[in-house]
Amino acid sequence: MANPNQDGRDGWGRYTRTLEAAQRRANALELRSHGLTYDQIAEHLGISKSAAFETVQQGLADTVAEPAAAARKLELDRLDVLYQAAMRVLEAQHLTVSHGKVVQHDGAPLEDDGPVLNAIDRLVRISERRARLLGLDAPNRVSVDAEKLGAEILTLLTNNAPDSDPGDDGDA
Repeated sequence: MANPNQDGRDGWGRYTRTLEAAQRRANALELRSHGLTYDQIAEHLGISKSAAFETVQQGLADTVAEPAAAARKLELDRLDVLYQAAMRVLEAQHLTVSHGKVVQHDGAPLEDDGPVLNAIDRLVRISERRARLLGLDAPNRVSVDAEKLGAEILTLLTNNAPDSDPGDDGDA
């Protein structure tokens, strides 16, 4: 891998996460918050005006991304707790009760599948939410047949074209 250059990018133009780059972004944001122009920030940091602009923009993006990552982590932790609770319900024994008494079948207590099935549904919903938070689901794609669509558009345009004389059959 290439070494990061002065503006905090690697040899392929991607930003790298270095302490120096983070400090430069923080300094640029601080200067910008005090009303300095990008020219003044560039002069103060010893970089070009465009690099000053990019540094401020990257710093702003980082300040938005970091709280979002923390909120995502908190939500994932909460989902873990809910998942564990649903697993306890799934793994527990549930007996059918009617009129305050355990229902027997051939002398043995009758198990109730309802709580188990509800726990499974809940586990699936938790897993779906986790997948959405992590971006694991592939986006939905719609397939369009361009030739067929073009033909249908042409047909609509042809059928809806204004006639010069509705009673005229083309003979003069």
